[in-house]
Amino acid sequence: MASTPSSSARAAITMGTGINLKPEHYEQALVCSAEGLWFEVHTENYFVNGGPRRQYLQRVAEQFPLSFHGVGGSLGSPLSSSAEHLQKVAELVKAFNPQLVSEHAAWSGYQNRYFAELLPLPKTRDALNALCDGVDAYQNAIGRHIAIENPSHYVSLITEMDEPDFLMEVCRRTGCRLLIDVNNLYVSEYNCGQKAEDYLRQIDPTFVEEIHIAGYSEDPGLKNQLLIDSHAAAVSDEVWSLLQFALQRFGYVPVLLERDDNIPSFDALMQERHQAQTMLDQIFTQSDSQCSKKTVIS
Repeated sequence: MASTPSSSARAAITMGTGINLKPEHYEQALVCSAEGLWFEVHTENYFVNGGPRRQYLQRVAEQFPLSFHGVGGSLGSPLSSSAEHLQKVAELVKAFNPQLVSEHAAWSGYQNRYFAELLPLPKTRDALNALCDGVDAYQNAIGRHIAIENPSHYVSLITEMDEPDFLMEVCRRTGCRLLIDVNNLYVSEYNCGQKAEDYLRQIDPTFVEEIHIAGYSEDPGLKNQLLIDSHAAAVSDEVWSLLQFALQRFGYVPVLLERDDNIPSFDALMQERHQAQTMLDQIFTQSDSQCSKKTVIS
């Protein structure tokens, strides 16, 4: 059954380019001022009851829009998220009412075993049904829609349909939206030959709620034979070009700059963020008569 956003929505807030909120940057985030700035956190990092993390998050939430990005939902697993996990997500969403909530179109658990990785799904009818069940369970637990993120690919999998069609069918059946990670698209193109621009052309813009950008790394053993979606480097020129292409297709959509390893200074992140925000502003200015800024209702 499709989920819908809460009827008791707060006022629409225009979100520009956001960055990950990291503990080492809490104090600087609280005194930062930049138009369109928002912060994303990994949902599971704030399952704690009380403590300094929750206190800082509350202070940030009073000043900036928030996005909760889950990494433990395992939406594509046959049994998907545990009831305990979903309850913790629901409690956190209720406490903070973030503007965006998202998870991955991936799986991490099977037969009571958990893998610390976001594994892509084969594009089959059985996998489609499992993912829809997982999305429905997640959305019903929190009482609102989520966005699901396209995965990175390192090997080619069994497929009965193209991934864009696969993900859009999940949107149609569940009422969720899409989080398009263009770094994942570039990594998948490099590793498996999936053409990123063709992928973006297939996506219906009405399904797109958010875009992610990040940096990749070469595999430690295979070097330049395989790229890893590491979030451990600055955004590459190729990914900046893909972001430009995506914005021209989808219009003004909230963009998130991800950095989860080799984390630079807050000022360096904000400088890189400025490049994405400039691209967003240019897209809005150039396309003013054809598109409008997407606002997010939570």
